[in-house]
Amino acid sequence: MDNLVNSPFLVFALSCIVLWVSERVGVYFHRKRPMEESVREDFGVVLAATLTLLGLIIGFTFSMAISRYDQRKNYEEAEANAIGTEYVRADLLPPVDATKVRGLLRNYLDQRILFYGARDEDRLRQIDATTVQLQNDLWTGVQAPAATQPTPLMALAVSGMNDVLNSQGYTQFAWGNRIPVAAWLLLELIAICCNLMVGYGARRPEAQAGLFLVLPLLVSISFLFIADIDSPRGGIIRVDPQNLVSLSQSLRTH
Repeated sequence: MDNLVNSPFLVFALSCIVLWVSERVGVYFHRKRPMEESVREDFGVVLAATLTLLGLIIGFTFSMAISRYDQRKNYEEAEANAIGTEYVRADLLPPVDATKVRGLLRNYLDQRILFYGARDEDRLRQIDATTVQLQNDLWTGVQAPAATQPTPLMALAVSGMNDVLNSQGYTQFAWGNRIPVAAWLLLELIAICCNLMVGYGARRPEAQAGLFLVLPLLVSISFLFIADIDSPRGGIIRVDPQNLVSLSQSLRTH
């Protein structure tokens, strides 16, 4: 299921097929046992309420996806700010250590930019391993001179490096903070029930075959949009590391 929600177009295709089949199943039951006209009005009320519930849950799920997307964007900006601030605070270190830390920060920044664009799992694992090694080197780069000269200025440089390392952890959490699988299953279940009821309640299924594509298609497009926004790497709508790229260009120029 995790691999499925990482592929928005696969979510769209499967949802469209499943929901259309659900409508056809409803039509099948309608032919086997047609609805009595005496209960059609009550059935219409239940159908309207179910469709309203589906719309509300789609809206809530879309809101969840948007909030997580905004969180990823905010942490990208926070990472750029933390790295840029620590690059400036490197002046507080002894000249040799400052040069070393600045070089490590530039390499670290390059890895963070690659993280946002990576889609291959093997490539991502390689980036993560390099990032961890650079984090260890960066911490050692400020810890050693701070231990030798425990001054308030050194403490400021150490604090800035701590922000750099923490910002990466916050970003990692945000990228793993996805819409729960249970929420996707509930959404699909309600959508299937709605399409079953639409198929069963049709008065002339043969004459309305084209209309039976509308609801599955629209709901599937909604699922596609939600899955695309919620998937950090699998979709078209992704967080662009524009702040990190801008910082990298600025540091290279500097």
